[in-house]
Amino acid sequence: MKAWRVHETGEPREAMRLDQVADPVPGPGEVLLRVRAAGVNFPDALLCRGQYQVRPPLPFTPGVELCGEVVATGEGVAAPAVGERVITPAALPGGAFAELAVVPATGVFPAPPALDDAEAAALHIGYQTGWFGLHRRAALQAGETLLVHAAAGGVGSAAVQLGKAAGATVIGVAGGPEKADQALKLGCDIVVDRHREDFVAVVKEATGGRGADVVYDPVGGEAYTRSTKCVAFEGRIVVVGFTSGTIPAPGLNHALVKNYSILGLHWGLYNTHDPAAVRACHAELTRLAAQGAVKPLVSERVPFDQAAEAVQRVADGTTTGRLVVVP
Repeated sequence: MKAWRVHETGEPREAMRLDQVADPVPGPGEVLLRVRAAGVNFPDALLCRGQYQVRPPLPFTPGVELCGEVVATGEGVAAPAVGERVITPAALPGGAFAELAVVPATGVFPAPPALDDAEAAALHIGYQTGWFGLHRRAALQAGETLLVHAAAGGVGSAAVQLGKAAGATVIGVAGGPEKADQALKLGCDIVVDRHREDFVAVVKEATGGRGADVVYDPVGGEAYTRSTKCVAFEGRIVVVGFTSGTIPAPGLNHALVKNYSILGLHWGLYNTHDPAAVRACHAELTRLAAQGAVKPLVSERVPFDQAAEAVQRVADGTTTGRLVVVP
């Protein structure tokens, strides 16, 4: 089969190389999938650079989530059935940017019928992260104000849709007029172009000076620091990632005197510590997709032979919505 592999870490367009490798074989408890679509995520760039929290042995295939069709199952696997369309995280070092992938059966879920292959491939990690961040960690309530950074990006766009589905007023922050327009189309009640406006002032004006009840921050750096200036009394800042490349050092004295919470979210840990919650979340996301309340913003379906360039574009922060690699 063909597979993109990283032999030496570096920038994605240089590090990723298209190789011909042996077809994988599922072992006990595993499922062999034919990849129908693979979502491109910022962690893929970090993997290529050797900067992700997981460092698979070289050479490895990046690509952390996919929609696929079951080709074969290993010993002890009763479900899913051969031919079923499913979504799942990939199992590194054999990632999703390949024609075939082997994954643990325990992490495989039916693909929501309301979504096509590319949309389904972009659902799992981003929307599970958003759901756990907003509901399990921040306990977002209807009527509250939610501030979402990178609102037109893959992670942020999921939080926007989930926030609206929860009945929140959503203020989205985006960089540039094109991304701001996309954030508005996603359902944001208010959109701030950070290149032209101060989101702190906008949030304070929109909330009568109270501030945002929940801040969803996949950016870090200055986005986090300035968010502390417009978070409400008993507000919650959910730390999702650091696409800015800068990890902020929170002033805990500031959190104390303003009485807000800083919440970390590592969604992958739920697969280990509470897999039942992950399954329940998938059922909820499938229901929301059927209602049309959530639908991944797939801005581009990228041919398989252009996967490395797609990962580079996500790394460079030049994309809107989600890029998905398709055969």
